[in-house]
Amino acid sequence: MVTRKRPLGWPLLVALTNGRSRVADDRLAAAVGGKVVMVTGSSYGIGEATAKRLARAGATVLLVARTAEQLKVVADEIRADGGKAFDYPANLADTASIEQLVAGVLADHGHVDVLVSNAGKSIRRSVADSYQRFHDIERTNSVNYLGPAKLVLELLPSMRERRSGHIVNVSTAGVRTPPMARWSAYLASKSAFDVWLRCVSQEVRNDRVTTSTVYMGLVHTRMSSPTPLLNQLPGLSPEQAADQVCAAVANKPHNITPPFVRPADAIGNMLRVPTDRLLEQYFRRTDKPKRKP
Repeated sequence: MVTRKRPLGWPLLVALTNGRSRVADDRLAAAVGGKVVMVTGSSYGIGEATAKRLARAGATVLLVARTAEQLKVVADEIRADGGKAFDYPANLADTASIEQLVAGVLADHGHVDVLVSNAGKSIRRSVADSYQRFHDIERTNSVNYLGPAKLVLELLPSMRERRSGHIVNVSTAGVRTPPMARWSAYLASKSAFDVWLRCVSQEVRNDRVTTSTVYMGLVHTRMSSPTPLLNQLPGLSPEQAADQVCAAVANKPHNITPPFVRPADAIGNMLRVPTDRLLEQYFRRTDKPKRKP
């Protein structure tokens, strides 16, 4: 259960900062009815909400996450609601697990029409607190970049052979805005997969395999809850975020980007040095040095 000191509220501010893209139920049903859709990170949060909405629209949903028990709970809830869902516990930080996952999915269902790459690992830690924690960089890269890339590589041959497929990358607005202190490991890993998939998309589009990236704004989930500041900011619910993901699935846009991102990106590029200095000052004012023993 995610708790907040302040309710989501502020609908207009939420829409302006985080976007509110939504696809109509009939449009989504037309796009995914009878299709096989894999959703990673679907045991909680955005992934769970996305899987449930896709299932209500008539998709056969393949649920992928590490937490086998919770994944089964979500699958049972979808089936109880009349939808089709299959749970596939897998560790996306393990290449062998990914290979086993895809082999099993293709054996069971023949193909995957849509991949929603949603699984992710967030971390907020200063470099001073990371000197003895290189594993933070390794873990975030495994889950946010290397694992998703491996999954795409395993699914692409089937998609290209069938000349049909769509990949949705649930990214973060942070890869498009000026980089911020404490988020180095997270943003670097998310940026890596973002650029990798954009490069790949140029090679596979002629085979009718398309990609969309959702540069997601703040969403109040289990992943964001450990950061007190984020709990105070206006953000989306998992269901509202799922609306954006489903819009990407149905409409296949190049990207879905919150309104604030493009001006922030432009200003950050034009005024890179002063922007970095401003964020540097923010870090200094909010940094709390550890007491020496």
